[in-house]
Amino acid sequence: MPAKSISTQGDGKTFEQLRQECLQKKRLFEDPDFPACDSSLYYSQSVPINFEWKRPGELCENPEFIVGGADRTDICQGALGDCWLLAAIASLTLHKETLARVVPNDQGFDRSYAGIFHFQFWQHNRWLDVVVDDRLPAVRNRLVLLHSASNNEFWSALLEKAYAKLNGSYESLKGGSTLEAMEDFTGGVGETYETKSAPTDLFNIMKKAYDRGSMMGCSIDITSSAESEAQTASGLVKGHAYSITGLEEVNYRGKKVKLIRIRNPWGQVEWNGAWSDESREWNVIDSSEKKRILQNSMDDGEFWMEFEDFKANYDKIEICNLTPDSLTDETKRKWEVNMFEGNWIRGSTAGGCRNFIDTFWTNPQFKLTLLHADDNNDKCSVVIALMQKNRRALRKEGLDLQTIGFALYEAPADEDHLGKDFFRYNGSKARSKTYINVREISERFTLPPGNYLLVPTTFQPHDEADFIIRIFSEKAAGTMEMGNTVDADLPDPPMPSLPEEETDEEKGLRRMFEKIAGSDQAISARELQQVLNGVLSRRREIKFDGLSLNTCHSIINLMDVDNSGQLEFQEFKVFWEKMKKWIMLFISYDTDRSGKMSSYELRIALKAAGMHLNTKLLQLLGLRFADENYDIDFDDYLTCIVRLENMFRVFQALDKGQTGQVNMNILQFLLLSMNV
Repeated sequence: MPAKSISTQGDGKTFEQLRQECLQKKRLFEDPDFPACDSSLYYSQSVPINFEWKRPGELCENPEFIVGGADRTDICQGALGDCWLLAAIASLTLHKETLARVVPNDQGFDRSYAGIFHFQFWQHNRWLDVVVDDRLPAVRNRLVLLHSASNNEFWSALLEKAYAKLNGSYESLKGGSTLEAMEDFTGGVGETYETKSAPTDLFNIMKKAYDRGSMMGCSIDITSSAESEAQTASGLVKGHAYSITGLEEVNYRGKKVKLIRIRNPWGQVEWNGAWSDESREWNVIDSSEKKRILQNSMDDGEFWMEFEDFKANYDKIEICNLTPDSLTDETKRKWEVNMFEGNWIRGSTAGGCRNFIDTFWTNPQFKLTLLHADDNNDKCSVVIALMQKNRRALRKEGLDLQTIGFALYEAPADEDHLGKDFFRYNGSKARSKTYINVREISERFTLPPGNYLLVPTTFQPHDEADFIIRIFSEKAAGTMEMGNTVDADLPDPPMPSLPEEETDEEKGLRRMFEKIAGSDQAISARELQQVLNGVLSRRREIKFDGLSLNTCHSIINLMDVDNSGQLEFQEFKVFWEKMKKWIMLFISYDTDRSGKMSSYELRIALKAAGMHLNTKLLQLLGLRFADENYDIDFDDYLTCIVRLENMFRVFQALDKGQTGQVNMNILQFLLLSMNV
């Protein structure tokens, strides 16, 4: 049974609820979440044409949702550069069950018509139900974006509108990978082949994909933007997305010839070489075979070509498999799926690739335990797919796809988040073939049973994005996110030494303390600020701008044993012992002797101070305390470490020794309440 879809409408109402409301009020739906205005069309420029938003009933007399069944001839490209999407829609029409999921059949222009339609898309492991009204951009009463060859059919134009809404605007659909839309229509797993370096049995791989219901597209690479959508002498278009709609073998002059059928979403401009629509090769083959293969052919942008010509002219093939079954063997498996979500956040978990060893280890880490080999094999089949989230919708904010990849390492059995030295001295066991700026990168591996560490990264450090990882395995696999430990080993502070046993340093501190404290022999937060700023400003090895009054209040909260709201000298002396340890830690992790510590080192610095934080909390701290160069100066470091110790002390008081487990909700509340 298909997974239930989630309504995406801002008011939380479903398609059916909204339609019934409109029918009862006898008015046509107007979508407040995607209004009929210029911002729904373009975000980076003024609208180049004088569009009018028209409902289908204003464009023709008898509008229909689907005329005679949805098929690939219903997809004609308009003024928008979204051929990648149209190629995927054309492939979608070949798969009726999948099409019925994306384009529900409970809608139309009959008595239930209320100007509202809905479509379903897969996004980040969830099916979303996207509602739109049927106001479409038109010029002189003609649709100028995606439209059907039949001027009274509107399912494809409305599908494009729903996909534009999902991604923020029509302009967000400019340029893309056919595989991206194919995955959004199926929740499937993508694979890419380069025709010039493909396996020798590429035709068989593609035929198997076609027979299994996989969706396929292809394209010709460009070497410069000037070549984009340039037409070759043979009728093919560079930098343009095509659908693959059929594969056949025919008898031709005593031998088998492999053929492939391709469709240009423009609805015109076709291959004019061998096996094209009017070529003489068709006159040589058996008439019944010719009729079978060409029965749906017309001048609609779809054409046949010999497979060797296809490989010579096209560069890339994209295949979206509805299951992760390999296309290179006959085995059909039942796949186990594990999924993680994560983030690369600058200053804490955006460590970049292995080239940047000082920060690589700070990337999110995931443990994969493969216990059982495949049936009839001593290895484990694994497909890993890393996808960055929401990048198309973020284009209007000036963001685009990051360059991403991943590596797999053999993992030690019991360790948590692994540090820099592990990656310095251990090579990867498997990795993505390349780093590339695509939405999803996926690879298929066969690995011996064992423990593995998966590290997804951007290529450059400090590049931010949200991601999901899908891990498919034939046998159940153990998976967990590393770095999830949250605890603290904070020993009780030592008893302060008696006055007669004080060291020379302590005697000097006492003299300064007594000078500032006055007759009550205790210092307030403001007086503590004066003491610490005086002492720390003389330390040349640390960058120090002065402690804030808030930090000094936090120090008093931490050390004020008698709850007086002030520090007596014995309390201050215990704090000073802590401070000396924290200063030594700070200096040891200031690797470039700049007087600042990289925020990427915060995890191990806190660990050395006895505090273990998970990735989410470290990301919060990085955002709060790191500067624009991802550094933390001493006063911010001290503020952070004092507030964290306060937080753990509060937790230990709340826990009262009952569980020993840190409740994440309590921790996050305490962090926020302390302005971390």
